[in-house]
Amino acid sequence: MGTPKHSVSVAGIVVRDDGRILVIQRRDNHHWEPPGGVLELDETFEAGVRREVLEETGVEVEVERLTGVYKNMPRGIVAMVFRCHPQSTAVPSTDEARAVDWLTVNEITEQMDPAYAVRVTDALLPDGVVTRAHDGTNLVCT
Repeated sequence: MGTPKHSVSVAGIVVRDDGRILVIQRRDNHHWEPPGGVLELDETFEAGVRREVLEETGVEVEVERLTGVYKNMPRGIVAMVFRCHPQSTAVPSTDEARAVDWLTVNEITEQMDPAYAVRVTDALLPDGVVTRAHDGTNLVCT
């Protein structure tokens, strides 16, 4: 049996001074998620977060710290999630995002699948790094 292949993604939980969080509505499935995507082979985690957030929202960010590592069990995707602070304003939509918005935590927990909403709530914890597994929609027990 060969070595399993995993894909590594990065995402940014961008928190504005008023507490609102930057989210995108994906064009492909219309789901609300934090901005992020696949890490390129030649980039650091932080550079990948900055690139993905900028591509999907138009927002330049300062990456503050790693807040969680999440594994999509069926797809073998490992996502590293970082808390960020915005350095610019968002655009209404991009090639990858049908809509870009700043939502409250309550709006996020109502509109996002649990596997993605928990990335936001974990990033709002005062410190530490959380590790979790999910099935693409819901968390799974480990």
